[in-house]
Amino acid sequence: MSRSRRDLVWIPTFAVLVAFAVPWPLWGVDRVVAGLPVWIWWHVAWLGLCAALFSLFVRSGAWERGMGLRPETGAEGGPGSESGPALGGDRP
Repeated sequence: MSRSRRDLVWIPTFAVLVAFAVPWPLWGVDRVVAGLPVWIWWHVAWLGLCAALFSLFVRSGAWERGMGLRPETGAEGGPGSESGPALGGDRP
């Protein structure tokens, strides 16, 4: 399976996210900001960044391509989609 260059960019992106999930630069720092240690703020910001990048990853279609699926096209759903008529309309 060949990967596009655009999809290969996600590998180092997530490697950096994992590497800096632990606040290495803040070890031994006892500074407190707004009543919480700085390393807590690091985690809050880092989790926000991770959530934003994962959202971008999913919206780009890389998740579906990585799982070997075709990205959904449209809100109506096509054959085999979970949002098709089997979930809603024709039942009494």
